[in-house]
This record gives sequence, C-alpha cells and structure tokens, in this order.
Amino acid sequence: MDKNIILGYGLLGKELVNQTGWDHLSRSNDSNFDFRSSKTYSKKISKYDTVINCIANTDTYSNDRDSHWSVNYSAVADLVKICNANNQKLVHISTDYLYSGSNDNASENDVPVHNNTWYGYTKLLGDAHIQLKSDSFLIIRCGHKSYPFIHDKAFTNIKGNFDYVNEISSLIISLIKKDRFGIFNVGTKNKTMYELALNSNLKVKKAKVDNNLMPRNISMNLKKMKSNI
Repeated sequence: MDKNIILGYGLLGKELVNQTGWDHLSRSNDSNFDFRSSKTYSKKISKYDTVINCIANTDTYSNDRDSHWSVNYSAVADLVKICNANNQKLVHISTDYLYSGSNDNASENDVPVHNNTWYGYTKLLGDAHIQLKSDSFLIIRCGHKSYPFIHDKAFTNIKGNFDYVNEISSLIISLIKKDRFGIFNVGTKNKTMYELALNSNLKVKKAKVDNNLMPRNISMNLKKMKSNI
C-alpha cells in the first residue's frame, strides 16, 4: 500500500487527515518546517510514495508579490525537484480561481485566466511548472469552504462548483486512491455562494458583490472527474 504524506494542516489539509489518517507535516507538528526552505523537509518526506501539497499563500487580493512568488511558485518548483529525485508522485492542490474570467463551464483544456492578482498569477505559474517539470503529478483545481458557513451574508452573484471542505476532500481522496494523473477539476453541482450557505446556515442573508476584484463566475466542467471516480 502506498504511503502518503500531506503538507499543510489548514482547512483542507486537516480535513484530508481526518478522513484518511495519512501522515502530515506542517508548522503545527514541526516548528522547524518551512515550505519555502526545502532543506527543512526534504529528508522527512523522502520515505513516502505520494506527497500531497496543501500549502499556498491564499491572501487573494494582497499586493505582497514576493510572498506569493515564494510560496505559490518557487517553493512548488523546489518540491517538484524533490519528488522527481525520490521517484514520488506529487498531488498539488490548486484552485478554481484560475478559471475566473475564462470560459463559462471551463474544462481542463481551456486557458485559465489569473484575474490580475498575484495570487492567481503565481498559482497559475505553479500549475504550469508542475505540468512541464514533474515526472508524476495530479493537480486538483477546486474551491472549499468551512462547514458550517461562517459568514452572516453570502453572495448571490458568485457561482461555481465550490462546496464544503468535507465534500471536496472526499472527492480528492477518491482521485488519489484511484491513482489518477494530470489535471482534474473537482467540485459538485454549480451553485451560488448563497445557495451553498443555506445548506448549513438558514439565517444567512443575501448579498451582492459590487466591486471588480472578486470573480463572479468560477464554474468548471466536471465531466473528467465524474468519469474517473
């Protein structure tokens, strides 16, 4: 049986650990771990068959270019080198955000658009580097939310295939266990953020995005995922 390790213990990483019991490495269980410095973790992950990277700078609208570059691109490039050297498969958690401004119901073959943020730009570059340089990879593009919905208001004019973290994690785990390769859009049926929020918070109020920063449509084509799970 393959040995898997999860990098990161945020919302998604923690849920993946909860559902699988797989090992994980993060600052929560190793204070010396720094994803931006491969020497702090390369030996620790060398005994595993699959490395699942859940680490990213997700400060979506931050103008801190260097922080996004170092985590979402440079550190990912270092991880690719390590996995190739160890003959390991890399599972990389990307984002549905890459499809903002792209085609409606975008497939894996459509050109993702970064929506003019350092977050989107560096996540896109990280995906591209893995496609070009990794010997064995699975890229997951998804959107996951806390359960229950934690905000008082939810947007009615943002739609996509995002879902609660437990649902998205279950789909990711299925693809990993089936040893799928390549890029996969991962999600559930298309919905607005408000519709998702109502599933766990009946008191949530309707709201609308009224700025040009947040993408309105991040819907994805899920045919590939459905045919491989």
